[in-house]
Amino acid sequence: MSIKNRAFLKWAGGKFKLVDALNRHLPQGKRLIEPFVGAGSVFLNTNYDSYLLCDINRDLIELYNIVKHRPEEYIKAAKAMFVDKMNDKEAYYDVRKKFNASRDPFKRSVYFLYLNRHGFNGLCRYNRKGEFNVPFGSYKKPYFPEKEILAFAEKAQKAEFLCISYEQAFEMASGGDVIYCDPPYAPLSTTASFTTYVGAGFSLDDQALLARYSRHIALEKGIPVLISNHDIPLTRELYHGARFEAIKVQRNISQKGSGRVKVDELMALYDETYHTEALS
Repeated sequence: MSIKNRAFLKWAGGKFKLVDALNRHLPQGKRLIEPFVGAGSVFLNTNYDSYLLCDINRDLIELYNIVKHRPEEYIKAAKAMFVDKMNDKEAYYDVRKKFNASRDPFKRSVYFLYLNRHGFNGLCRYNRKGEFNVPFGSYKKPYFPEKEILAFAEKAQKAEFLCISYEQAFEMASGGDVIYCDPPYAPLSTTASFTTYVGAGFSLDDQALLARYSRHIALEKGIPVLISNHDIPLTRELYHGARFEAIKVQRNISQKGSGRVKVDELMALYDETYHTEALS
């Protein structure tokens, strides 16, 4: 088995542990489209001819484009921030303030990696004003992912990164494409905390709309779509007409140790075996 490539960002809900299972479920094609690229673990561990990688987080997409085109310059600037004196609460909040005030894409990209590696749990979260608001993480020695950035930059030559919605990403799909959707996961209960890292969140209406887009593009254009989510009755109902497979995975849902539960991942595939009655 080949060595898996790690993303250079820490990311809540990242797919690194699932890439082997995903590779078994992803159909063959020329181009992989990811409307929710996140940290890019699936991109880094698949072998399509080309990629269309999308996200509504502008900071993320601008970072990826800078790493793609200016990796050495980026590494030099970002590495300078991974020194002992910067692993400090006061320094962190100063950088966070500068990040929120800056409109320069390169500076924001450098700050973004610093905040990602020094912030609490690698979270990426913004307030209603669009300001990054993750608290300091208090890590002993945050890791600077130089080799992971270089590996990403090399693979990125096969990719196009766009800051667009998942609906727009679907509209760009054509014959020979495969779509993999890793949306913010559906809530385990109506009381579960359920927000995404940009804007007002990904509602149940959004979940249902994504399923509808997936069914239609598989039926009308013959483009296969694989979606991952929690394996719960809600998602099985949402993804009616798809082929299902549950994957055992350890995922800590609650931060309280006593509240941690194991929830299986559901792989829902819409492909050429999809039938019209699923649209009813």
